[in-house]
Amino acid sequence: MATISLWWWLVGGLVLVGVLVLVARWLWHLGRAVHVERCRELFRLQHERYEEKLLKSASATGLPRGLKWVSCQITGDAVLVRDTATGGIVALVPVVIQFEPLEGSDMEDVPAARDPRPATAVFTFHKGTWHTAGRVVFNHTPDQTVGAFPELQLLPDHG
Repeated sequence: MATISLWWWLVGGLVLVGVLVLVARWLWHLGRAVHVERCRELFRLQHERYEEKLLKSASATGLPRGLKWVSCQITGDAVLVRDTATGGIVALVPVVIQFEPLEGSDMEDVPAARDPRPATAVFTFHKGTWHTAGRVVFNHTPDQTVGAFPELQLLPDHG
């Protein structure tokens, strides 16, 4: 009788551990989904601020050579991806960039230098806010950017 009782306690304990593991895993996935939605909503609420940050950061890089960053306009919703190299969340944002040639530069006589340029701006989420180093992928939509960089993994869209 003691062996049967011990057996039931063992089976019950294993079932309880299994249930706890499943609940913990569900809570972990729920937490990640909430975090992604928070990131997405924060970007929506403050996109004008992020346009300014991108313009300032990108201007400071000195690229492209001979051109001055004049304006940056976000033209659509951010596509959120996970950078598998760092584990961080990255926003790929469709933008239109306007340049003006610098006086005396090689680009001064190029008419196309003033044309608006479609691009994808790259933002990273760190410590509760979005940051940018001024990185822009020209002539790519966010979806094309995901395809061009294998370390970027599309996050599910719950919005």
